[in-house]
Amino acid sequence: MMDGVSDFNQGIIDEFHENNGTVTAMGFGRSLILVHNRGAKSGAPRTNPVAGMRDGDGWLIPASAGGSPRNPAWYHNLLAHPDVEIEYPNDDGGISALAVTATELTGADRDAAWARFVDRAPAFAQYEETAGDRVIPVLRLTPR
Repeated sequence: MMDGVSDFNQGIIDEFHENNGTVTAMGFGRSLILVHNRGAKSGAPRTNPVAGMRDGDGWLIPASAGGSPRNPAWYHNLLAHPDVEIEYPNDDGGISALAVTATELTGADRDAAWARFVDRAPAFAQYEETAGDRVIPVLRLTPR
C-alpha cells in the first residue's frame, strides 16, 4: 500500500486515468468517480474510487464498502473535511475535475437516493443485507 491507497484501488485509479474514465474491472464502466480527500486524523491526501451517480449539477455516492458492517474510511474523511475534488467521466468521453462539498443525506432524501443505486445495480441491495444493522450512508457532492 502506497500513500494510503491499496493495490486494488491503485489499479482502479490507474485504469480510470488510462481509459479516460472507463473502468472495465468488475464491470464499473463509466460509473466511478475519484474522490480526492484528506485523512480525517492525519490530513494526508487520499484518492478513493467510488460509485457515483449524477444528481442535477452534483453527484451521489454511497458509502457501501461492499456491504461491510463498517463504514469506509473515506466516509469519515469526508465528514471531517467535506470540501474535496472529484474526477469524473464526462459526456465527451474524457475526464473532468470539479471542486465539491460533501453533505450526508438523511431521512427520505437518503432513502430515495439509495433506491436509485439499488435500481441501477442489484448488488447494492445485497450490500444492504450484508451490512447488518448499518444503514449505508449516501452523500451528495455539490459543486462549490
